[in-house]
Amino acid sequence: MSRHEAGAGPSPWVVRFSPRIPQGPVLDLACGGGRHLRWLMDRGHRLVGIDRDLAGVADLRGSGAELIEADLEGGAAWPLGERRFAGIIVTNYLWRPLLPHIVAGVAAGGVLIYETFALGNERFGKPSNPDFLLKPGELLEAVQGRLAVIAYEHLQVEAPRPAVIQHIAAMHAVDPTAV
Repeated sequence: MSRHEAGAGPSPWVVRFSPRIPQGPVLDLACGGGRHLRWLMDRGHRLVGIDRDLAGVADLRGSGAELIEADLEGGAAWPLGERRFAGIIVTNYLWRPLLPHIVAGVAAGGVLIYETFALGNERFGKPSNPDFLLKPGELLEAVQGRLAVIAYEHLQVEAPRPAVIQHIAAMHAVDPTAV
């Protein structure tokens, strides 16, 4: 199931950890068809969606969501500057040069919820290019020293289709023992 597929429900990982997102804007990075934008909007969050193609979320124009069309992989400067977010959601997307920007974009008290494909997924089909597959522990390394890990897994799932994924929920805690 593609992240651009209309009608796809939210990721169970996002559903599980999104209640930890405090008040404030939430960024859906590489928002695709907007499944997480729509789900979070229904829960009263202020939203920012960014993708290189906003056709999948065109119906959300005028809804209060800020939609930004940007090619995140084209070499241009990070389009969000110094903005910070109460929550950042990333699913089924990996562009390693963005990892420092993503982690730095989590506001104090904010939550990062990230889930994408990992090495081993190539045996199930796409993505199969190692450039787009997380290495073991890579998300842990990306947040180390910056965010407190709430939960992390690297595993094979069977639904919605067989895949090897890695996901993390991490918090920018003022007091790391409070997680």
